[in-house]
Amino acid sequence: MPTITKITTQKRKGRYNIYLDEEYAFPVSESVLIKFRLAKGMEVPAELRAEIDTAEAHAQAYQLALNYLSYQLRTEMEVRIYLKQHDIPVAVRQQVIQRLYELNLLDDAGYAASYVRTAMRTSDKGPQVIRTKLREKGVKPELIINALDLFTTNDLLANGLKLAEKLAKRYRQQSFQNRQQKIRLGLRQKGFDADVTNQIISQLELVRDDDTEWAALVKQGEKVWRKTARYSGYERKQKAKQQLYRKGFALDQIDHFLTEKQAETE
Repeated sequence: MPTITKITTQKRKGRYNIYLDEEYAFPVSESVLIKFRLAKGMEVPAELRAEIDTAEAHAQAYQLALNYLSYQLRTEMEVRIYLKQHDIPVAVRQQVIQRLYELNLLDDAGYAASYVRTAMRTSDKGPQVIRTKLREKGVKPELIINALDLFTTNDLLANGLKLAEKLAKRYRQQSFQNRQQKIRLGLRQKGFDADVTNQIISQLELVRDDDTEWAALVKQGEKVWRKTARYSGYERKQKAKQQLYRKGFALDQIDHFLTEKQAETE
């Protein structure tokens, strides 16, 4: 009968090497060592060895999951994927997940709530984007809905307004019409629905200013005029006019600008 003749510690904390009949046989974690009361002189029949191997597989998978969870909160799906990527068998993965739930180390509802609170404080994401992100992480729809209830209307409008102001500044050199469209599109892309977007736009109180609009037209117009240099006369003017109109500028201002540009080239 194989007998334990020596037990040595590994460099890794909590890991041990088991020797049977003076030869290295297998490694075990501290939890397995204690569970089976492994000690020098103990006989290890085949049945016991199989139990030890199974327990060790579970212990390693569990430790792997703990290490993964130590960096940040994770969802159940993320842990399952991580264990699968490390070739942990399905049955072992399931037992590890169950144990993590029993110890309150997995909590998708808590994860979703934490994600929403963090998004409210630190990001410009709206509910639709947050919902998509949580769904991608495997959080159940009902848990997502409950978590999004933490996102009050005031928080929603405040975050959206910050984003809108940032977008307004980014697109200040575009036409008033294009600027509004860019802001609206940016809000929708960040997950704010149509109703909330309209409220945010109204709070932003963008005002069309003729001097600002003309300055934006001149800046965009100079670029367009250079791009249409390969054309001449009426054709060049029409090409430039079409491009500037698509950029949201008024036709009377476009005509005025292009008339000046043509006069410069004559």
